[in-house]
Amino acid sequence: MTIQYLVTHSGGFHADELLSSVILTRLYPEAKIVRSRDPEWITPGEGKIIYDVGRDYVADAMIFDHHQRPSPLREDEQPYSSFGLVWKHFGEEYLLASGVPEEDIEAIWKSFDKGFVLPIDLMDNGVVNPSVAGPHFSSLTLPVLLESLKPVFDNRTPGADDAAFAEALIVARAFVEASIKNKAAKRRAESIVMKAIEDAGEGRVLELPMGMPFRPAVERAGADHLLFVIAPRDTDWSLSGIRVGGDTFEQRADLPAAWAGLTDEALEEASGIKGAKFCHNALFLAIADSREAILEMANRAVAAAEAN
Repeated sequence: MTIQYLVTHSGGFHADELLSSVILTRLYPEAKIVRSRDPEWITPGEGKIIYDVGRDYVADAMIFDHHQRPSPLREDEQPYSSFGLVWKHFGEEYLLASGVPEEDIEAIWKSFDKGFVLPIDLMDNGVVNPSVAGPHFSSLTLPVLLESLKPVFDNRTPGADDAAFAEALIVARAFVEASIKNKAAKRRAESIVMKAIEDAGEGRVLELPMGMPFRPAVERAGADHLLFVIAPRDTDWSLSGIRVGGDTFEQRADLPAAWAGLTDEALEEASGIKGAKFCHNALFLAIADSREAILEMANRAVAAAEAN
C-alpha cells in the first residue's frame, strides 16, 4: 500500500503524536501530514495512517489511537499512547531505515521502548506526572519541553498550531535520532570493550583505543577486577576511574589523594611521573601527555588502591 497521508488531530499537540510523526515521516517521507478531526480524514481508508485520533486501534486498518475505552495496554497492563503503538508496529522498520545493523535492531528497539517510549506513554496517559522529576526538573522533561513549543494562548494567527507543529517536529526528530544513534554507538562500543577486557586478562587497567562508554560492558563481563581505564585523546591520554553503578559517583577506586587538583609541574612532582598534566579534584580523571606516562600513572593508582 502506498501511504499518501499521515493523519493526526488538529489543534494543540502533545509529545505522543509529535514523536509518532517522527517515526512515520522517516518511513513515508513523501506522505503529507494532515492535522484534522474531520470524520472523513479520521476514518480508516486506503493510503493513510491515522494516529492519536479516531478512537480505535486496528493495526491492519492503519489506525493507532488510544483514547477509546477500553484503551490499549501493554502486556504488563501499562497504557499505550499513540507513540507506543506506532513504535510497536513501525519501530523495527524505522531502525532498519536509520541504518541500525540488523543484528542490533531487536536490542535497540527494546531499549528505546523502555527508556524513551514508555515514559512518553505514561505521561500522556496521566499515569506519571512530570512533577516526579522534582521541582527543579519537572519543566525540563521531554514531553513538557516539546509541548512548550505550542503557540501561546493568545496567538490567534490562522494556521499557528500547524506551523508550530511543523517546527516542533524538527526538534522532536533531533531527540529521537540522537537517542537511536547513541544506543547504536553503545552497541558498537560494547564489542570493542569486550575485546579489550579479554586482552587485559587479570590486569587492573583496561586500555581502550579511544574514549567510549565502557561501564555497561565491564559490568556485563563481570570484570570486577578492573579499577581504571586508559584511552588516547586528541593529543594526550586519559586515566579514568570506574563508577560502581549508574546512579552514583562512587568509584571502585579513586586516584591517589595527593594528586587532587594538581596540574603540570606540581602534578609531576607529586606523582613522580614526567608528562603528568592534570588530575581532577574529585579524583576520577587524570591526563598525561603520552601512553607511557598514563600507564605509569595507572600503575601507581592501582598500587595505591591495593594498599588501602
